[in-house]
Amino acid sequence: MEFRWEVVWNAMPQMVAGAQLTAQITLLGIGGGMLIGILCGLILAFRIPIVRWLVFGYVSLIRGTPIVVQAMFIYFALPMALDIALSGFAAASLCLALNAGAYITEIVRGSVLSIDPGLTDAGLALGLSYPQILLTIVGPLALRRSVPPLGNQFIISLKDSALFLVIGVAELAQRGEQLTAQTGRALEIWTAVAVFYLIMTFSLAMIMRLIERRMPIL
Repeated sequence: MEFRWEVVWNAMPQMVAGAQLTAQITLLGIGGGMLIGILCGLILAFRIPIVRWLVFGYVSLIRGTPIVVQAMFIYFALPMALDIALSGFAAASLCLALNAGAYITEIVRGSVLSIDPGLTDAGLALGLSYPQILLTIVGPLALRRSVPPLGNQFIISLKDSALFLVIGVAELAQRGEQLTAQTGRALEIWTAVAVFYLIMTFSLAMIMRLIERRMPIL
């Protein structure tokens, strides 16, 4: 079958629009996931009573169910249960934040627990409080060690955004599906979609690699 470049060229405006929406969902999802993951990770690392069991339940629920099921529940079931209106974009961003947050929780927890407890004891001996030790000693070291797994999770979240086509969000994968139906040229359309995802994931990987170089693991 001949590869028709004009199909790709004509589809480019819709592809770019889909890629922009994918980037927006991913950024919101990663941002929300970081906030959730840092908070919940610290709760688990420091074994805060009662609350840690709630966090453990949240992490277990998210890690134990597919993200497609989570997206369907948030978009279709949650608005019915709470009697609210939720757009596809909002549902996708919320779903990605909750999903990424659960995995980032474990990354943060593992990074904090990997720090030598002797550093905390040394901080206490110097008269520092636990919050001060976390901000000035444990936190910076844990952050450096968490950069590689965080980069991996960010890339996974970017690729997971393609699954939101099941709730009708016009991100890149959904655009590809629509364009394939319109043109009947699956080869050109899905090749272009794959290239777009490759460019975005490669760019994200390079950014994380740059951060790693500036923050060497100790």
